[in-house]
Amino acid sequence: MYETILSEAEPGGIRTITLNRPKRLNAMNRQLLDELALAIHEANADENTQVIILTGVGRAFCAGDDLNEHVQPENEEVAREHILAIQRVSETICFGEKPVIGAINGWAVGGGFEWAINCDFPIWAESAKAFFPELKWGMFVTGGVTSLLPALVGLHAAREMMVFGERYDARTLFDKGVAWRVVPDSELMSEARVVARKLTALSQRSLRAMKRVLNQVASVDLKRSIELETDVTVESFLDPDTTRRITQFSETRMARHDGNGA
Repeated sequence: MYETILSEAEPGGIRTITLNRPKRLNAMNRQLLDELALAIHEANADENTQVIILTGVGRAFCAGDDLNEHVQPENEEVAREHILAIQRVSETICFGEKPVIGAINGWAVGGGFEWAINCDFPIWAESAKAFFPELKWGMFVTGGVTSLLPALVGLHAAREMMVFGERYDARTLFDKGVAWRVVPDSELMSEARVVARKLTALSQRSLRAMKRVLNQVASVDLKRSIELETDVTVESFLDPDTTRRITQFSETRMARHDGNGA
Protein backbone atom coordinates (compact mmCIF):
# COMPACT_ATOMS: atom_id res chain seq x y z
CA MET A 1 0.00 0.00 0.00
CA TYR A 2 2.82 2.40 0.87
CA GLU A 3 6.05 3.01 -1.06
CA THR A 4 8.03 5.33 1.24
CA ILE A 5 7.08 3.88 4.64
CA LEU A 6 6.37 0.54 6.26
CA SER A 7 3.38 0.06 8.57
CA GLU A 8 3.42 -3.22 10.43
CA ALA A 9 1.04 -4.53 13.09
CA GLU A 10 2.70 -6.50 15.86
CA PRO A 11 1.16 -8.72 18.53
CA GLY A 12 -0.33 -7.00 21.54
CA GLY A 13 -1.68 -3.86 19.91
CA ILE A 14 1.66 -2.37 18.77
CA ARG A 15 2.03 -0.84 15.31
CA THR A 16 5.48 0.13 14.00
CA ILE A 17 5.62 2.79 11.30
CA THR A 18 9.03 3.04 9.64
CA LEU A 19 10.29 5.71 7.25
CA ASN A 20 11.68 3.78 4.31
CA ARG A 21 13.77 5.93 1.95
CA PRO A 22 17.21 4.80 3.17
CA LYS A 23 19.09 5.94 0.05
CA ARG A 24 17.90 9.48 0.82
CA LEU A 25 18.35 9.12 4.61
CA ASN A 26 14.54 9.02 4.85
CA ALA A 27 14.38 12.64 3.71
CA MET A 28 10.94 14.11 3.17
CA ASN A 29 9.36 14.31 -0.24
CA ARG A 30 5.67 14.88 -0.86
CA GLN A 31 4.91 11.18 -1.18
CA LEU A 32 6.50 10.39 2.18
CA LEU A 33 4.64 13.26 3.85
CA ASP A 34 1.28 12.11 2.53
CA GLU A 35 1.88 8.43 3.25
CA LEU A 36 3.17 9.05 6.77
CA ALA A 37 0.24 11.26 7.75
CA LEU A 38 -2.17 8.67 6.33
CA ALA A 39 -0.45 5.77 8.10
CA ILE A 40 -0.58 7.49 11.49
CA HIS A 41 -4.20 8.48 10.89
CA GLU A 42 -5.09 4.89 9.99
CA ALA A 43 -3.23 3.57 13.06
CA ASN A 44 -5.27 5.88 15.25
CA ALA A 45 -8.46 4.65 13.58
CA ASP A 46 -7.50 0.96 13.89
CA GLU A 47 -9.21 -0.56 16.94
CA ASN A 48 -6.47 -3.21 17.17
CA THR A 49 -3.69 -0.62 17.48
CA GLN A 50 -3.05 0.74 20.96
CA VAL A 51 0.46 2.18 20.64
CA ILE A 52 2.47 3.49 17.68
CA ILE A 53 6.26 3.21 17.32
CA LEU A 54 7.79 5.63 14.80
CA THR A 55 11.31 4.98 13.48
CA GLY A 56 13.46 5.04 10.33
CA VAL A 57 15.37 2.54 8.19
CA GLY A 58 19.15 2.77 7.91
CA ARG A 59 21.46 5.59 8.96
CA ALA A 60 18.80 8.16 9.74
CA PHE A 61 15.46 8.66 11.42
CA CYS A 62 14.74 11.47 8.95
CA ALA A 63 17.20 13.88 7.34
CA GLY A 64 14.65 16.66 6.83
CA ASP A 65 13.55 18.01 3.46
CA ASP A 66 14.87 16.20 0.41
CA LEU A 67 16.95 19.04 -1.00
CA ASN A 68 17.36 17.19 -4.30
CA GLU A 69 13.64 17.69 -4.89
CA HIS A 70 13.45 21.30 -3.75
CA VAL A 71 12.16 23.76 -6.34
CA GLN A 72 10.88 27.24 -5.71
CA PRO A 73 7.06 26.97 -5.72
CA GLU A 74 5.33 28.76 -8.56
CA ASN A 75 2.90 30.54 -6.25
CA GLU A 76 1.75 30.87 -2.65
CA GLU A 77 -0.99 28.26 -3.02
CA VAL A 78 1.51 25.57 -4.06
CA ALA A 79 3.92 26.54 -1.28
CA ARG A 80 1.19 26.53 1.36
CA GLU A 81 -0.12 23.13 0.33
CA HIS A 82 3.38 21.63 0.70
CA ILE A 83 3.94 23.21 4.12
CA LEU A 84 0.51 22.06 5.28
CA ALA A 85 1.49 18.51 4.26
CA ILE A 86 4.55 18.79 6.54
CA GLN A 87 2.46 20.17 9.39
CA ARG A 88 -0.19 17.48 8.90
CA VAL A 89 2.29 14.84 10.04
CA SER A 90 2.95 16.72 13.28
CA GLU A 91 -0.77 17.18 13.84
CA THR A 92 -1.44 13.45 13.45
CA ILE A 93 1.35 12.68 15.94
CA CYS A 94 0.39 15.32 18.49
CA PHE A 95 -3.39 15.26 18.24
CA GLY A 96 -3.97 11.59 17.43
CA GLU A 97 -5.44 9.80 20.43
CA LYS A 98 -2.88 7.00 20.65
CA PRO A 99 0.58 7.44 22.18
CA VAL A 100 3.53 7.62 19.79
CA ILE A 101 6.92 6.26 20.84
CA GLY A 102 9.78 7.69 18.82
CA ALA A 103 12.67 5.27 18.22
CA ILE A 104 15.16 7.84 16.97
CA ASN A 105 18.08 6.33 15.08
CA GLY A 106 20.92 8.09 13.29
CA TRP A 107 20.28 11.60 12.02
CA ALA A 108 17.17 13.60 12.90
CA VAL A 109 17.46 16.82 10.91
CA GLY A 110 15.07 19.74 10.46
CA GLY A 111 11.57 18.37 10.08
CA GLY A 112 12.82 14.96 11.22
CA PHE A 113 14.06 16.52 14.46
CA GLU A 114 10.69 18.22 14.79
CA TRP A 115 8.85 14.90 14.40
CA ALA A 116 11.06 13.39 17.10
CA ILE A 117 10.06 16.24 19.42
CA ASN A 118 6.39 15.64 18.53
CA CYS A 119 6.53 12.05 19.83
CA ASP A 120 5.04 11.37 23.27
CA PHE A 121 7.95 9.17 24.35
CA PRO A 122 11.11 9.91 22.30
CA ILE A 123 13.76 7.23 22.82
CA TRP A 124 17.10 8.07 21.20
CA ALA A 125 19.88 5.72 20.16
CA GLU A 126 23.26 6.70 21.63
CA SER A 127 24.73 7.44 18.21
CA ALA A 128 21.78 9.60 17.10
CA LYS A 129 22.38 13.27 16.34
CA ALA A 130 20.09 16.17 15.51
CA PHE A 131 20.04 19.79 14.40
CA PHE A 132 17.88 22.47 12.82
CA PRO A 133 19.40 23.65 9.51
CA GLU A 134 16.39 25.73 8.43
CA LEU A 135 17.68 29.23 9.09
CA LYS A 136 20.88 28.40 7.21
CA TRP A 137 18.75 27.84 4.09
CA GLY A 138 16.53 30.87 4.69
CA MET A 139 13.71 28.56 5.74
CA PHE A 140 11.81 28.16 9.03
CA VAL A 141 11.01 25.43 11.54
CA THR A 142 7.69 23.55 11.57
CA GLY A 143 5.99 20.95 13.73
CA GLY A 144 4.90 23.35 16.46
CA VAL A 145 8.43 23.36 17.88
CA THR A 146 8.29 27.12 18.41
CA SER A 147 5.86 26.17 21.20
CA LEU A 148 7.07 22.71 22.21
CA LEU A 149 10.82 23.26 22.35
CA PRO A 150 10.81 26.27 24.72
CA ALA A 151 8.54 24.27 27.03
CA LEU A 152 11.13 21.49 27.09
CA VAL A 153 14.40 23.40 27.29
CA GLY A 154 13.53 27.02 28.09
CA LEU A 155 13.32 30.01 25.77
CA HIS A 156 17.03 30.87 25.61
CA ALA A 157 18.14 27.31 24.84
CA ALA A 158 15.35 26.84 22.29
CA ARG A 159 16.30 30.08 20.55
CA GLU A 160 19.93 28.96 20.43
CA MET A 161 19.05 25.54 19.00
CA MET A 162 16.75 26.87 16.29
CA VAL A 163 18.78 29.93 15.26
CA PHE A 164 22.36 28.67 15.20
CA GLY A 165 21.70 25.12 13.99
CA GLU A 166 24.33 23.47 16.17
CA ARG A 167 24.55 19.69 16.05
CA TYR A 168 23.62 17.82 19.23
CA ASP A 169 24.27 14.23 20.23
CA ALA A 170 21.68 12.13 22.02
CA ARG A 171 23.24 12.52 25.48
CA THR A 172 23.23 16.29 25.18
CA LEU A 173 19.60 16.19 24.09
CA PHE A 174 18.81 14.04 27.12
CA ASP A 175 20.52 16.54 29.40
CA LYS A 176 18.50 19.33 27.80
CA GLY A 177 15.24 17.46 28.26
CA VAL A 178 14.55 16.81 24.56
CA ALA A 179 15.28 13.08 24.62
CA TRP A 180 13.16 11.08 27.08
CA ARG A 181 15.59 8.15 27.16
CA VAL A 182 18.92 7.28 25.52
CA VAL A 183 19.85 3.65 24.95
CA PRO A 184 22.58 1.71 23.11
CA ASP A 185 21.88 1.50 19.39
CA SER A 186 21.39 -2.27 19.55
CA GLU A 187 18.68 -1.88 22.18
CA LEU A 188 16.65 0.89 20.55
CA MET A 189 13.78 -1.15 19.14
CA SER A 190 13.67 -3.60 22.04
CA GLU A 191 13.39 -0.68 24.48
CA ALA A 192 10.67 0.89 22.36
CA ARG A 193 8.71 -2.36 22.51
CA VAL A 194 9.21 -2.65 26.28
CA VAL A 195 7.71 0.82 26.69
CA ALA A 196 4.94 -0.03 24.22
CA ARG A 197 3.98 -3.11 26.23
CA LYS A 198 3.86 -1.04 29.42
CA LEU A 199 1.50 1.37 27.69
CA THR A 200 -0.75 -1.38 26.30
CA ALA A 201 -1.11 -2.79 29.83
CA LEU A 202 -2.71 0.45 31.03
CA SER A 203 -6.35 1.42 30.76
CA GLN A 204 -6.57 2.56 27.15
CA ARG A 205 -9.44 4.89 27.94
CA SER A 206 -7.40 6.62 30.64
CA LEU A 207 -4.21 6.65 28.58
CA ARG A 208 -5.93 8.29 25.62
CA ALA A 209 -7.66 10.74 27.93
CA MET A 210 -4.28 11.65 29.43
CA LYS A 211 -2.81 12.39 26.02
CA ARG A 212 -5.92 14.32 24.99
CA VAL A 213 -6.01 16.47 28.12
CA LEU A 214 -2.27 17.19 28.12
CA ASN A 215 -2.44 18.23 24.46
CA GLN A 216 -5.60 20.27 24.94
CA VAL A 217 -3.88 22.24 27.70
CA ALA A 218 -1.01 22.95 25.32
CA SER A 219 -3.03 22.99 22.10
CA VAL A 220 -3.89 26.70 22.07
CA ASP A 221 -0.22 27.65 21.81
CA LEU A 222 0.63 24.58 19.75
CA LYS A 223 -2.07 25.13 17.16
CA ARG A 224 -1.26 28.83 16.97
CA SER A 225 2.46 28.12 16.60
CA ILE A 226 1.74 25.73 13.72
CA GLU A 227 -0.34 28.42 12.00
CA LEU A 228 2.38 31.04 12.42
CA GLU A 229 5.13 28.61 11.35
CA THR A 230 3.17 27.78 8.23
CA ASP A 231 2.80 31.42 7.22
CA VAL A 232 6.51 32.18 7.74
CA THR A 233 7.64 28.97 6.01
CA VAL A 234 5.46 29.73 2.99
CA GLU A 235 7.19 33.12 2.72
CA SER A 236 10.59 31.45 2.92
CA PHE A 237 9.72 28.91 0.22
CA LEU A 238 8.75 31.74 -2.13
CA ASP A 239 11.96 33.68 -1.50
CA PRO A 240 14.49 33.21 -4.35
CA ASP A 241 17.28 33.57 -1.77
CA THR A 242 16.15 30.32 -0.16
CA THR A 243 16.37 28.47 -3.46
CA ARG A 244 19.81 30.03 -4.07
CA ARG A 245 21.07 28.91 -0.67
CA ILE A 246 19.75 25.36 -1.07
CA THR A 247 21.12 25.06 -4.60
CA GLN A 248 24.53 26.29 -3.47
CA PHE A 249 24.58 23.81 -0.60
CA SER A 250 23.42 20.94 -2.81
CA GLU A 251 26.15 21.63 -5.35
CA THR A 252 28.79 21.76 -2.63
CA ARG A 253 27.48 18.57 -1.06
CA MET A 254 27.49 16.73 -4.38
CA ALA A 255 31.08 17.78 -4.91
CA ARG A 256 31.99 16.29 -1.52
CA HIS A 257 29.68 13.25 -1.91
CA ASP A 258 28.27 14.17 1.49
CA GLY A 259 24.91 13.28 3.06
CA ASN A 260 21.64 15.19 3.05
CA GLY A 261 22.77 18.03 5.26
CA ALA A 262 23.99 15.56 7.87
